[in-house]
Amino acid sequence: MRRPLSSLIQSSAYAFYKVLTTHCHALKLGTLADVYTANKILNAYTRCKELHIARKLFDEIPHRDTVSWNTMIAGFVNCGNLETACKILKNMRRCDFDFDGYSFGSLLKGVASAYRLEVGQQLHSMVIKMGYEENVYAGSALLDMYAKCEKVEDAYTVFEYLPEPNSVSWNALIAGFSKVGDRSTAFWLLHCMEKEGVRAEDGTFAPLLTLLDDIEFYKLTIQIHGKIVKHGLAFDNTVCNAMITAYSECGSIRDARKVFDGAVGMRDLVTWNSMLAAYLVHEEEELGFQLFLDMQRLGFEPDIYTYTSILSACFEKAHKSHGQSLHAVVIKRGLEYLVPISNALIAMYLKSNNTSMGEALKLFKSMELKDRVSWNSILTGFSQIGLNEDALKLFDQMRSLMVEIDHYAFSAVLRSCADLATLQLGRQVHVLAIKSGFETNDFVASALIFLYSKCGIIEDARKSFEETPNDSSIAWNSLIFGYAQNGQGSIALDLFFLMRDRKVRLDHITFVAVLTACSHIGLVEEGLNFLKSMESDYGIPPRMEHYACAVDLLGRARRLGEARTLIESMPFKPDAMVWKTLLGACRVCGDIELATQVASHLLELEPEERCTYVLLSHLYGHLRRWDEKANLTRLMRERGVKKVPGWSWIEIKNQVHAFNAEDQSHPLCKEIYQMLGELMEEITWLDTDTGLDALISDFDEPCESCDAKLLSAGNF
Repeated sequence: MRRPLSSLIQSSAYAFYKVLTTHCHALKLGTLADVYTANKILNAYTRCKELHIARKLFDEIPHRDTVSWNTMIAGFVNCGNLETACKILKNMRRCDFDFDGYSFGSLLKGVASAYRLEVGQQLHSMVIKMGYEENVYAGSALLDMYAKCEKVEDAYTVFEYLPEPNSVSWNALIAGFSKVGDRSTAFWLLHCMEKEGVRAEDGTFAPLLTLLDDIEFYKLTIQIHGKIVKHGLAFDNTVCNAMITAYSECGSIRDARKVFDGAVGMRDLVTWNSMLAAYLVHEEEELGFQLFLDMQRLGFEPDIYTYTSILSACFEKAHKSHGQSLHAVVIKRGLEYLVPISNALIAMYLKSNNTSMGEALKLFKSMELKDRVSWNSILTGFSQIGLNEDALKLFDQMRSLMVEIDHYAFSAVLRSCADLATLQLGRQVHVLAIKSGFETNDFVASALIFLYSKCGIIEDARKSFEETPNDSSIAWNSLIFGYAQNGQGSIALDLFFLMRDRKVRLDHITFVAVLTACSHIGLVEEGLNFLKSMESDYGIPPRMEHYACAVDLLGRARRLGEARTLIESMPFKPDAMVWKTLLGACRVCGDIELATQVASHLLELEPEERCTYVLLSHLYGHLRRWDEKANLTRLMRERGVKKVPGWSWIEIKNQVHAFNAEDQSHPLCKEIYQMLGELMEEITWLDTDTGLDALISDFDEPCESCDAKLLSAGNF
């Protein structure tokens, strides 16, 4: 069980009292002249982090030795003051004291923690010059420094010079290769370590377990678990916590829970947080909430990580009340001013629904300190709910306040440019991204692909894709979507097969893009086969958005019966997006009976969502069922649902022209309507047999398309 803060403070105060008492006795007895006694007291002061007293005592020691100097170096390093530690090392040399392995080891530990590679390299040259490269303590510290600075090749070179590497050396090297994601080398080193007869420890297995982050490594995770049990480390906190995370990442929440349950009596706060994170990753929010209550009942006080994790689970409608309750708890415990918790609350309100933007803004404005995450959260919120002008203004404000612009900010503002169809402004942001060195970042590249695709310039979208490393699914998914949205579904599918052949990791968004492509080019059977094979062939269970895509696929092919059957066979209850997609298909096909049934489901799920009313109203109007349309209009009025007119934008010569439904305000209004009429006549003449009139009737008040909803669901 975690010790209370008051207990830690008391023990720290007691330790300081003890060393003061010892110091007083030494002064009284005159034993401070003995360097051994003086060093013991000096070490005790540094452990209590009382460096100003330690420094004063150090200056008063008449006959210092190397241990005295090393103690001061280690004390400043442990308190994070690397600069002072380096100065003490220089003074040590000036006073004619020779460095030893411990001198270098302590200082290199500080270098590793501060990621000061250039300082570490200077120390390395001194280690070689003084002949300590084969010293196990100095060599292991050098190795650890290079590993933590992600210079694993240099770390391995140092390792090879060690005459008898110990477990610390092996663990540091394995941790280094694990940190850079070199799975094969890390596990090869484990094999070599075992072959050399060096006993594996918690520091050996914990970093290796971080590499087991996909379902394909589930069997390997079980094997490593067996080794852990064999070495008697099954109840070690560090290993146990890493095991919970590894099983969760490999898709087995059941095994993660078994490890957690087996750690009764040995759990620490990290154990609880690991299990909580596992539940939330697997969308087991209710179990996560119960765990949150259980840990407090057993005396574990939640920390920042606990609160930020549990708040991330509160954006679903069903858990909105939990989020508000947690907000109250945070205020009650005086934690609302902690930046990470405020950021988590902002994210929670932004994700819960569009009407909570006001709460998020209120929190944002109340924050005395804001970091990049705070600004990016609001910027992304504006972009995602369609307040694109506000997003652009906030981005401009961030730049004027010298807030560091990162890839998340560029991604959000580029998507706002795409939604507004402001190509020239998007190009200017693209230039800023290039200047900032983010043009090859996956998220920025994805946003650029989205921008150029939305503006119909698929060639520039392809160029942005080609500039990325092409090793992540993010940019691939965006380009597949781009080609699908621009009517080039065949190229989109070719990209999918190329992605698969290059062994780029597929995800659920990839299949949303593929199903969208199939829908746009009418490949019904192929699309249904993709849906059926997702889990069996690719290990990706279909989600709600995949079924919505399949419903759209069947709806476009006028196979409404099959679409309804598919919805009824879904392994989970269909949400509003699925029903809305079917309603849109009913409108195109003119099936009023099915549309009425679907609308009843939607009005039950989302009684205040205008899109349902608008789609059904258009269908009644198209079929000239005026009484039903009038009743629906009355119902909208009674429920306070207002029609929001559709807007369109077009950018010509750096000027954005916005149009409302039946807009008469544009100076070229007469010419626009004349051209629109001519286009409508030509379309009608060309497609008299395709039933296109069902699509173009009542175009005055459009609703969000299925594709727009699916893009939002896929977080593009």
